[in-house]
Amino acid sequence: MDSIWKPNVTVAALIEREGRFLLVEEETEDGLRFNQPAGHLDHGESLVAACARETLEETAWGFRPTALIGIYLWPRSRPATGTTHGGAGGVFDQTGQTSPSFPERVAGARPDDISYLRFAFSGELGAHEPGRALDTGIQRALWMTPDEIRASSERHRSPLVWQCVSDYLTGRRFPLELVRHYD
Repeated sequence: MDSIWKPNVTVAALIEREGRFLLVEEETEDGLRFNQPAGHLDHGESLVAACARETLEETAWGFRPTALIGIYLWPRSRPATGTTHGGAGGVFDQTGQTSPSFPERVAGARPDDISYLRFAFSGELGAHEPGRALDTGIQRALWMTPDEIRASSERHRSPLVWQCVSDYLTGRRFPLELVRHYD
C-alpha cells in the first residue's frame, strides 16, 4: 500500500507595531534562524487558539488573531531558498519569477518529505509578560522592519517568513470565518 502524504499543520502570527514585525530567533538544525511566532497545531486545538498559544509561548506577548493572511504549503524537501506560493496567480520564487506550477511540485513530493501547511494570521497585540520563559530553542523575540526582514533572508527559517510579511504588507486580510473549527 502506498503511503499517504500528510503535511504538518502549522500556524504563524504576523504582528506589526509601529512599522516593525515581531519575530523570533530560534535554534534549528541549520543554526539560528528568524521566524514569525509559529508552531504546530495541537490535537483538538483550533487554528486561531494555536496561533495565540504559540505566540505567547515563543514571545511572551499575548495575541488575538483577527484575520487570516494566507494559507501556504511548503514542501520542505526543497532548499530554503526555494519557491513559495504566490497566491491565485501561481508560484513565484523570491525574485518574483514564475517557477514550475504548484500542483506539479506538490505531486512530486515523496510521502516521507516533511512539508508544512501554514495558516498565517494577523491580529491584535496583547499584554507582554517579560518574566515568562520562552519555548525551548527560542533565543529571543525581536521587532524588525520589513527592510531588516528582507535583508536577513538567508537566516529565515523558511521562505514563508518573507512571503507572509509581503502578503501582509500588500493588504491581504481574509475574515476568520474562512477557518472553521468543529468540536
